[in-house]
Amino acid sequence: MLKLHLKSTAIAEPLAIDKNLILVVTTNAHYNRPSRASAALLIDQYGPEIDTGGFGVVLVRHPHQPEHGVERILNIGEAFDFLADGDVVRVMPDRTVSVIYRLNASINSLLVTERCNSFCVMCSQPPRDIDDSYLIDQWMRAIPLFSRSTREIGITGGEPTLLGAQLIRLLRQLKAYLPDTAVHMLSNGRNFKDIDVAKRLAAVRHPDIMLGVPLYSDIASIHDFVVQADGAFDETIRGLLNLRRCSISIELRVVIHRVTYERLPALARFIVRNLQFVDKVALMGLEITGFTKANLGELWIDPVEYQSQLKEAVAVLARGRVTASIYNHQLCVLDKTLWPIAVKSISDWKNVYMPECAGCSVMSRCGGFFSSAHIKRSQHILPIDVSAAHKH
Repeated sequence: MLKLHLKSTAIAEPLAIDKNLILVVTTNAHYNRPSRASAALLIDQYGPEIDTGGFGVVLVRHPHQPEHGVERILNIGEAFDFLADGDVVRVMPDRTVSVIYRLNASINSLLVTERCNSFCVMCSQPPRDIDDSYLIDQWMRAIPLFSRSTREIGITGGEPTLLGAQLIRLLRQLKAYLPDTAVHMLSNGRNFKDIDVAKRLAAVRHPDIMLGVPLYSDIASIHDFVVQADGAFDETIRGLLNLRRCSISIELRVVIHRVTYERLPALARFIVRNLQFVDKVALMGLEITGFTKANLGELWIDPVEYQSQLKEAVAVLARGRVTASIYNHQLCVLDKTLWPIAVKSISDWKNVYMPECAGCSVMSRCGGFFSSAHIKRSQHILPIDVSAAHKH
């Protein structure tokens, strides 16, 4: 698990900024001077021989008290030992430093709003009714600093479609600066019930965008209960059909818990019969954070207990030629026949392995755990050795 935020200490004058800085990290003390204002110089130790002039800030891992009058030097210690050239940081006036983009991450996600029109019982990012329009401005400033070699960018919320024209503005920025980077946007799909919303998204003509849309049951009342919004099922289905009409790629997402697991096979049949056009289906384990923690007693079921339903659902999807993947599960709790479609899907900054995993020969293939799994996890976690792996 990586720490992405810290409150640094100023080791010279107070940090003289009145707004957030968005800066690309460089270890090159000879960085092009005209570009230094948009860069953060990362050094192990400060010395008067280092020309720090013009940089947005200087981040020091092993600080040495500089001479009086040297500004914008921050002590970050070794907490950001992963920080490297090409990463992007946000520095706030209160000296909080956040890593908002990592060049070597498998995927970087942009939180674009905390507002949402759903209130899902297992939401990992509980919605807040606040004005967070500053987030789009932040990303509009940051995207030009991202490497064009970035493989994939995620967009998440809250519900991104609530941003309206601002979301389209963001997508156009991504297309302009990162034309070869895939975009995966999470949306509950409900606002796409209006065909014009889908058309505006399609009009961006992004070359590689996919929407991750949740569908929790084939029965409207169960889906609406999970989403905590009456009519959400009908809105989502209409939204999916409109996205298809606009040729936008779709990943259906099914979070498995005590409310949803029993009807997994029936949901798979519903998808095959009515939504076969989706590009893939992701069958997902719980993240024990946000509303899940508050509702854990009603939601938790050990993954071992729903293996028969999961196997049947996967088989139904396979027969219907719908691609399926399993996210957020450990190999030792999955039936061996499901291993080939189990994906390492947890973001690396919150991906951990537990003490029970010590000595496991398939750990490199295993999806591991969310860092919040210390609260609750399967009672069947165990290391697998080579011989056992063939028998599981």
